[in-house]
Amino acid sequence: MASFTFTFPPTSLFASKNYLFLTPTQASPKGYIRKLRVSDLPSFVSSTESSLRLQGFAAMQEKGGSTLSDDSKVKIPHVLTVAGSDSGGGAGIQADLKACAARRVYCSTVITAITAQNTAGVQGVSIVPEDFVAEQLKSVLSDMQVDVVKTGMLPSVDIVKILCKTLREFPVPALVVDPVMVSTSGDVLAGPSILSVFREEFLPMADIITPNLKEASALLDSKQLETVDDMRTAARLLHNMGPKNVLVKGGDLPGSSDAVDILYNGHNFYELHSPRIKTRNTHGTGCSLASCIAAELAKGYPMLSAVKVAKRFIESALDYSKDIVIGNGPQGPFDHLLRLKSHSQDCRRQQAFNPSDLFLHAVTDSGMNKKWGRSIVDAVKAAIEGGATILQLREKDAETKDFLESAIACLNICRSHGVPLLINDRIDVALACDADGVHVGQSDIPARVARTLLGPEKIIGVSCKTPEQAQQAWLDGADYIGCGGVFPTNTKENNITIGLDGLKTVCMASKLPVVAIGGIGLSNARTVMEIGVPNLKGVAVVSALFDRECVLSETRKLCAMLSESNHGGTLTNL
Repeated sequence: MASFTFTFPPTSLFASKNYLFLTPTQASPKGYIRKLRVSDLPSFVSSTESSLRLQGFAAMQEKGGSTLSDDSKVKIPHVLTVAGSDSGGGAGIQADLKACAARRVYCSTVITAITAQNTAGVQGVSIVPEDFVAEQLKSVLSDMQVDVVKTGMLPSVDIVKILCKTLREFPVPALVVDPVMVSTSGDVLAGPSILSVFREEFLPMADIITPNLKEASALLDSKQLETVDDMRTAARLLHNMGPKNVLVKGGDLPGSSDAVDILYNGHNFYELHSPRIKTRNTHGTGCSLASCIAAELAKGYPMLSAVKVAKRFIESALDYSKDIVIGNGPQGPFDHLLRLKSHSQDCRRQQAFNPSDLFLHAVTDSGMNKKWGRSIVDAVKAAIEGGATILQLREKDAETKDFLESAIACLNICRSHGVPLLINDRIDVALACDADGVHVGQSDIPARVARTLLGPEKIIGVSCKTPEQAQQAWLDGADYIGCGGVFPTNTKENNITIGLDGLKTVCMASKLPVVAIGGIGLSNARTVMEIGVPNLKGVAVVSALFDRECVLSETRKLCAMLSESNHGGTLTNL
């Protein structure tokens, strides 16, 4: 019998010069390695005679599930969760829905109980009548193609028996059983009478069961598990009850510096290690882990891969959520979607994109900053103090790690002044630092893809030279276009200029606000803004600000000139 030990490194960002890798990975059974540096990736060690290095999970954007006979339809991975409702939103049905959404699978629900609970504990439980549980099950399973059923709180013997009967009538490819009996806060959610029907009828139907230490002891009617060896013994004994796989979770294992889980498939033991995250926000981890396993199985992953991805996901979510505060009790929920802290930062701007932000669009350049001996942060600070109304970081030569650190520092400065910060081209950096948006060119990632990745609230600008490109930018969901180069410029090689006539033509065809770009400075900005089209909202400037000794003074001059013209009536479109 083989035994394997898997060690997951701490959740982090993997960076190379060209790309930033965000973990946990979005893996696919049809996946491929794309721009991955193998030396940075997770590994596992086999405790048999040989030692094997795993090169890690490959990340990819999934195009969709397997197609049906009709090529116009797409089969979406589907998990049905049968569990209780948590009014606090941290565990139960609510956790299952969020976990499945985070793992990009569809999730339907059958509610077995309604609980009144919060971060302090469970105050009340109301069991849903058995006949209505049966009606919910039949409604979903008779109509929708369910790939995996995942169970959580099953509060009565009759509900367990109804579930067993229904699954025999409507069989599904896989069954994931989280034997919820005691909440994380210690409240009893299922009585001892359920144990016998679990052992005799339900567990033999399962593809995997995921008990924690207390639940494993209860199912085995044994003493508390205290060591990894105890967990292995429990996994073997539980496997003898009929499930194909057993995952004994050791998150509460005393004296362990790691979070250790034991997976047993009847042939091999797999010891899964990950760093223990110090946080109060652990409510719903068991529900979420089981749902993640179900989600990966629904996508077509083998069991071991599904468990590993799920464990990494929980680790990453806990690490992200370790310092958020929801509720006053001892155990708070965590953020499955890794977005709550970002929303808090977004609130600091307290407004959506305003076209007037394009008035003076400052675009940084790493070469120019290096030439004048200043950092990106110093350049941004000076531009904002000089009156720039939006900042775009265009750092072609910066190392990814350095760029990310600088972007975070610049974002703090911009938000303290209420100025939006965009990242040029680099969707990965924009996501990692939670920038206000991106600006992309015609050869970069399409705006519609950027919108899908960044979300509806972020700003997306697109460089355009023709009316056709402007129309496409609008169709793709961009917020504004940058039109040019209007004049020759040193910042881009072989850049075709369109002149003032070309700028006016594109502006008149565009349904979006426009900022003029390319070779614009103090000598010609007024001329650009006087072409007489209402949707031309400002100018984007690189060299005129950053290829100068003093960014602050040059920005003030340009801002004053534009403002003076505006107040005089010339730039009434701004």
